[in-house]
Amino acid sequence: MVDHRAGPVGKPTQQGVVKPTLQDIDTYTDTRDYLRHSREHAETHGYIDWTIVDMDAHHVESISWKEIVRFIDDPVLRDQAERFHSERVGSPPYGLVGDFGLRYQDVGGRIPHQSDQREKIDPAKGVHRDVVLTRRAMEGLACAYMVVFPTSMLFLGMHPQAQMEVALGNAYNRWVQQTLLSDDNGIIALAYLPFNTPDEACKVVEEFANNDRVVGFTVTSTRYKPVHSNEYMRLYRMIEESGKPICFHAGYHWQDPSLATIPTFLGMHSLGFVWCNMVHMTNWILQGIPERFPKMKSLWVESGLAWLPFLMQRLDDQFLMRQSEAPALKMPPSEYMRRNCWYSSQPMERSNIKATELTFEMINAETQLLWSSDWPHFDFDTPRVIYDLPFLNENQKRNILGRNAQQLFNLPDRPAAKA
Repeated sequence: MVDHRAGPVGKPTQQGVVKPTLQDIDTYTDTRDYLRHSREHAETHGYIDWTIVDMDAHHVESISWKEIVRFIDDPVLRDQAERFHSERVGSPPYGLVGDFGLRYQDVGGRIPHQSDQREKIDPAKGVHRDVVLTRRAMEGLACAYMVVFPTSMLFLGMHPQAQMEVALGNAYNRWVQQTLLSDDNGIIALAYLPFNTPDEACKVVEEFANNDRVVGFTVTSTRYKPVHSNEYMRLYRMIEESGKPICFHAGYHWQDPSLATIPTFLGMHSLGFVWCNMVHMTNWILQGIPERFPKMKSLWVESGLAWLPFLMQRLDDQFLMRQSEAPALKMPPSEYMRRNCWYSSQPMERSNIKATELTFEMINAETQLLWSSDWPHFDFDTPRVIYDLPFLNENQKRNILGRNAQQLFNLPDRPAAKA
C-alpha cells in the first residue's frame, strides 16, 4: 500500500542520481514513519521549536471499548456491556451507533491506517497503547500539545436512547481522565457533553470545570437538537463561568433525508461535515447566543473553512432585510462569526489560494483560527499547510499553529513535567 501523505523517499540509481520513490506502508507501519516528512519539514524550515497545538486529533476508542464500558455507572448497563464483549465475536462495540460511510474512509484500502493501526508497542513499559500512539503522532507532527477526540462516538448524538449517550459519554470521559490524561501532560481533551440531555450535560461541566487537562467541552454536531433551545441556557451559563470553550465537532449522517439523495461518499462527505455545523451556527448566531453569553467562547471543528464566507454573506444579506426576526443582534451576523467564534483549519481547502486568503481575512484567522491535523483520518493536514501559505507572515503562522490555541485553552508554552 502507498500513503499519499508519506512523501517521496530518495533511491540512488546506478548513475548516483537520487530518484524519488514512494514509501510502502501498511497497517503495521509506525506512526512516526507515516509522519516522517512532516517532522523533517518542521526541522528544515525552523519551526520545530514553536509551540504547536493540534486542536483536533483522534484515537480509535472502539479498540479500548472493553475498558471504557467498565466506567459505566449503571450496574445493569455495565453488566450488559461486559457480557456483550465477553460472549460475542465480531459485533460492533456495545451501545455505539455508526454510519456506513465509515467503510469508505480508507479509500478502498489505499489509505490503510485510516481503518486500522496495528503498529507494535512495547507492553512491558506499562504505558497504554492509545497514549503511545498519540505520543508518536505528536512527535511526527512536532506538537507540544494534542487535543484528542473519539471517533465512533461522533455519531452518538443520533442514538435513539438518550440515556445511552449519557452512560457512554460519562464512561468515556472518566476513562480519558484516567488513561489518556494520566501519562503525558501534552495530551489534553475536551469533555464529551451528552447534549441531548441538558441536565446531564450540566453535571459534566460541574465534574470537569476545574480539571486543567480538560480544556473545554465538546458537542458532537451530528444531532437534531436545536442549540438555541431554552433548556440549554443553564448549561451555557455554566460553561461561560468555567472560562472554557464549547466545541461543536462536525460529522456526517448519510441517512439524513437530504444527504441520502447523494449516491457517492465524495459528495456526502463534502456536504455532511459542513451541513451540521452550518445549521447549528445559523441558530447560534441568529438566536443571539453570543449576546446572551458574551464571554462564552465557541469553537467550530472539522468543517473546513470554505463554508464560512458563504454563510457570513448569506446571513448578512438576509439580516439586512429581516432584522425583526433576529432582534437580539446588535451587529450583522458575520461580525459575531468573526469576533465571537473560533475555528479549526482542517480539512483546509487550498485549490484556490486567492479564495483561501480571502477566507482568512473574513474570519480574522490571525486570532480566530486554530490549526488541526485530524490525524489519523484519510484527509489529515500537517502543520505545513499553514506554514507554507504565502500570504501569512511568521507571527500569523505562529498564532494559527499554536498561540491562538494557547490563549483559548490557557496553555503554557510547554507542558508541565509530570510530578
